[in-house]
Amino acid sequence: MKALCWEGVNKLSVEQVPDPVLRNDQDVIVRLVAGTTCGSDLHLIGGYIPFMRSGDVIGHEFLGEVVEVGAGVRRHKVGDRVVVCSFVGCGRCWYCTHDLWSLCDNTNTNPGIGQALFGADTGGIFGYSHAMGGLRGSHAEYVRVPFADHGAFSVPEGVGDTSALFVSDSVPTGWMGADLAGVRPGDVVAVWGCGAVGQMAARAAILLGAERVISIDRIPERLEMTERHIGSEVVDYTATDVGAELRERTGGRGPDVCIEAVGMEAHSDSPVHLYDQVKQQLRLQTDRPTAVRQAIHACRKGGTVFVLGVFGGAVDKFPLGAVINKGLTVRGAQQHGQRYIPMLLDRLAAGELSTSHLATHTVPLDEAPRAYDMFKHKTDGCVRAVIRPDG
Repeated sequence: MKALCWEGVNKLSVEQVPDPVLRNDQDVIVRLVAGTTCGSDLHLIGGYIPFMRSGDVIGHEFLGEVVEVGAGVRRHKVGDRVVVCSFVGCGRCWYCTHDLWSLCDNTNTNPGIGQALFGADTGGIFGYSHAMGGLRGSHAEYVRVPFADHGAFSVPEGVGDTSALFVSDSVPTGWMGADLAGVRPGDVVAVWGCGAVGQMAARAAILLGAERVISIDRIPERLEMTERHIGSEVVDYTATDVGAELRERTGGRGPDVCIEAVGMEAHSDSPVHLYDQVKQQLRLQTDRPTAVRQAIHACRKGGTVFVLGVFGGAVDKFPLGAVINKGLTVRGAQQHGQRYIPMLLDRLAAGELSTSHLATHTVPLDEAPRAYDMFKHKTDGCVRAVIRPDG
């Protein structure tokens, strides 16, 4: 079968790889219907996430049709249309039973790497390096889904493929940020980043009752999309001082909740961006925490900062003094999708969420490298590119 493979830093190619097979009785095999580019994939492609190997299949956000079912699967049958959570959870370890699915103890097949990097192993994730389990990714004609009763979810009738696709990762990630940040009715919420995850975090904050939601970015297409489809206020950080703008819009206090949805390759038009970029390129730090720093400084005293962007290791000049002296709560997580996906599919079916607008481009699998190039360089207004086996 064909699959999109990582062949080295900034090198992708579509190759023939062996078809997946059932490895245990809780697996299903899914025929890909649609996948999508994701900003966190760019960290892999750029070489910022360690433990990638030539020939690894990337991709982790996908929807498909079940074509083969293991003997132990109870919730799915051949022909089901399913959206699959990017993180794999076993459903029975301590973390899964406490709804902390991305921390699963049993799905990372390379234990020990996470211990060295983070102090503990994460759960497995499709197509996201051998530090995260080395599972084959979803940009392929067929995908093996382990523990399918816990990670694959039937899509309701009436919900289109493109809409459901983003419930694999972007929507639950964004919703989790607003939920675990404790957004309450009447709050003012600021969201850094107007990509898919940032837009979904902003929409979740609105649906959770926030009085005002302010989204921050620099790309005109993303700002316009966020304002029109999400209903959030927007700020172009290249046109104003973000800290001063947020104080002005909050009576001088600052947002109650700040959500960072940018990650390790954050951009800035300030001199500190060059400092961070040089240190990252020289591998003196693994991540550029520009948006995290800004969120911490902008947040009101006693407020909450939630980090949704992907970070791989250490950062420099983290403003710990601001965290302590302002009495902030700082949280972060990779998505616990299984906690949210059923509810989000119901909200899609009810018309409370809109996601199909995120798909600005559609390409066949053969053209996936071009899709990632467009997505990375934000050309032709590309916010997300949907990848289909036949286009």
